[in-house]
Amino acid sequence: MIQPGDKAPEFELADSDMNIIKSSDCIGQNYVVYFYPKDDTPGCTIEATEFTDLMSEFETLNTKIVGVSKDNCISHGNFRDKYGLTVRLLADVDGKMCETFGVWQEKEKNGVKKMGIVRSTFIIDAEGIVRHALYNVTPKGHAEQVLELVKAL
Repeated sequence: MIQPGDKAPEFELADSDMNIIKSSDCIGQNYVVYFYPKDDTPGCTIEATEFTDLMSEFETLNTKIVGVSKDNCISHGNFRDKYGLTVRLLADVDGKMCETFGVWQEKEKNGVKKMGIVRSTFIIDAEGIVRHALYNVTPKGHAEQVLELVKAL
């Protein structure tokens, strides 16, 4: 699992418009990578809309926000359009980025174990160093918590 002080893993994924986004595009500014289980589900919608609502404040702090799930680009586009999201959503369909960041884990719900994305957020500074690694986060109020951590960088 990724820990504070680690160099952030590199990534290269398509967003909801099928534009390729690379970690190298983020160097020179802070960036937040948040992983979420599935487009258009209650918790994921809360998290994405709260990040969208705070986007201008993140931009003032020279910070990009990207959300990552295993949904495809079309699903991301539909999710974005349905809720007016401004967060860039990256499609990690093969799960490589999820595995690299250590968020693809066994989860248990109602006594059933299965693999899935553990809702997690990584705050990465302008030099590409992980400053905060937050695992098992709660969607409601999470974007505000991340904003406060970014302000403290």
